[in-house]
Amino acid sequence: MSEQSPRPRKPGKPYRRPQKDPVRILAFEALRAVDERDAYANLVLPPLLRKARDKGDFDARDAALATELVYGTLRRQGTYDAIIASCVDRPLREVDPPVLDVLSLGVHQLLGTRIPTHAAVSASVELARVVLGDGRAKFVNAVLRKVAQDDFDTWVERVAPPYDDDPEDNLAIVHSHPRWVVSALWDSLGGPRAGIEDLLEADNERPEVTLVARPGRSTTDELLREEAALPGRWSPYAVRLSEGGEPGAVAAVKEGRAGVQDEGSQLVALALANAPLDGPDEKWLDGCAGPGGKAALLAAVAAERGATLLASEKQPHRAGLVAKALAGNPGPYQVIAADGTRPPWRPGSFDRVLMDVPCTGLGALRRRPEARWRRRPEDLDGFAPLQRGLLRTALESVRVGGVVGYATCSPHLAETRAVVDDLLKQYPHTELIDARPLLPGVPALGDGPDVQLWPHVHGTDAMYLALIRRTG
Repeated sequence: MSEQSPRPRKPGKPYRRPQKDPVRILAFEALRAVDERDAYANLVLPPLLRKARDKGDFDARDAALATELVYGTLRRQGTYDAIIASCVDRPLREVDPPVLDVLSLGVHQLLGTRIPTHAAVSASVELARVVLGDGRAKFVNAVLRKVAQDDFDTWVERVAPPYDDDPEDNLAIVHSHPRWVVSALWDSLGGPRAGIEDLLEADNERPEVTLVARPGRSTTDELLREEAALPGRWSPYAVRLSEGGEPGAVAAVKEGRAGVQDEGSQLVALALANAPLDGPDEKWLDGCAGPGGKAALLAAVAAERGATLLASEKQPHRAGLVAKALAGNPGPYQVIAADGTRPPWRPGSFDRVLMDVPCTGLGALRRRPEARWRRRPEDLDGFAPLQRGLLRTALESVRVGGVVGYATCSPHLAETRAVVDDLLKQYPHTELIDARPLLPGVPALGDGPDVQLWPHVHGTDAMYLALIRRTG
């Protein structure tokens, strides 16, 4: 099946103007931004939705459908690409990206939603007429009619190799992850097929919106008065919005007294804050503070104890986000823009240090599904020196008897235990603290002493934490 160029109309045939569908046009614009500008959907989509609402084009149902179309398409992109590839007569890389985006949106409507088949096809063809032209709309129509002949499970069985022949490639297509990511996650998780399938499937589910009530500024009781709000599973400061909703409309969030923060992120910060110390507990450091979620929680807890937080972030614009997140904190704090590998503070200055290092982000694929298609195995080599350099700074910045928290939103062993093991060899006067008791009530934390959280087990991002005490 080939992609057609526009053809002249037959004499006497009336021209029908394409029908503009604001929901699908917005979803297409979001996918184009993700593809063309390497934008993230969670940053692109909200302003597009606000603009549409301000123009009067959208109501809540329209916004929900647009959100589902964008995120659903991105989460299943790999599977949909394999299905589309079997329906065209050329390599997929030769199909223009805008055409592929319209096709992917159409395939998601056909195979991933309850939209009736005829409506999914006709709406996609109309979108193609508006954004691509009549000729390409015919190509879209032909491909989608072929896709519509079977359901999702039938297509997957057709395009994925048998599990027994190639387990990782099968899981990659069935669950829409790059093969190397499947392999890396399986290595980190260990265990049989059921565990990795549960993890991959959890990556494809829409995560709940989780709020944090910043101590001394808000309470969970206040946040639980919101519609469809539920207590967090593990963090004493967490509240879940079970039906999604618009967190920016929550008064405490709007005023900065609460924030949007995954429960795994909260647990990491609280574990460091509650780790046992030898000696004083007055000076805390967040050495990679942007965009400010953990820093805001740490600063609030520090204020309750009479401690101060220094929040450091290399990128000035991200340091600005940290300052915004901490504004109004009841206790003293400071925000600076500084390179954590070349710190401006003296060695041994802090009692507690959090270093949540930059990483591949493979632990947050639920929230940023497009990241799985952007990352490459070679990215690990780029992050490795930075991660080790930042942990080195943390170990040198904490005083004897103080505690360092090394955290990352990736379960990849090259970004977690490999980094910690390397640095502990270089710094013999350190010891790992068992982090598990510092996450009270959280089950299935493994053999320790470090902790790996999982979306399918804990309902959080796949955050990693190692707690290290400096002994000399």
